[in-house]
Amino acid sequence: MDLPPLFPATFVRRVNRFRAEVRLPDGTLTAAHVPNSGRLRELFTPGRRVYLRHTARRGRKTAWDMALVQLPSGLVSVDARLPNRLLHEAARVGSLQPWLEPGAWIWRAEPASPGGRLDFCLRHRETGQRLWIETKSITLVEDGIGLFPDAPTARGRRHLLELAERVRAGDRAAVVFVVQRPDARAMAPHTADPDFPRALAQAVAAGVEVYAFACEVNPDHIRLARPLPVLLPP
Repeated sequence: MDLPPLFPATFVRRVNRFRAEVRLPDGTLTAAHVPNSGRLRELFTPGRRVYLRHTARRGRKTAWDMALVQLPSGLVSVDARLPNRLLHEAARVGSLQPWLEPGAWIWRAEPASPGGRLDFCLRHRETGQRLWIETKSITLVEDGIGLFPDAPTARGRRHLLELAERVRAGDRAAVVFVVQRPDARAMAPHTADPDFPRALAQAVAAGVEVYAFACEVNPDHIRLARPLPVLLPP
């Protein structure tokens, strides 16, 4: 997907979970919205180059959104709202075959399921089979492994339980981990939430499908680049 025009800045500090202080090229200090509730400690270090999206709208407290962070290994997208769009676009252009054939599925975003909302419910045009999908954004990579989550996530565990329930009800269900950076070689559940690896293993045992993808990230576009192996706990 194409990105809007981005503007360079220098990271100064994280004020709170959704707000950071940055320095613009003219030296001005300003606030930027962080569209990601993760800790991002490995990314947000003082002096690091970041890229901002200008989003001045009535009612907003900041005129900027944090979009990308520059690491030695490449750019990292920190916008946790993007994985749904990236997945949908990749399916539309045929990049996810044979899992998701382009044109074969009717997509519905944020459908209500018996246990709460998930990101997508797809219905196959010919068979009527339903496929429920939940996406998860990853920015943390250690030793080439994309790790999720980077903090305890009761919500993430609930999503896995709900996906497993959809399988038991006769549907298909999948969780898709999107590593929003290019330097991951695999994905694994992270013990930052000690209960999440077990919850993921239980979901897989129930029949939930698990996929992971690394991204190609540039200042003007981002896309799902390649599938990654998923390293499940024994």
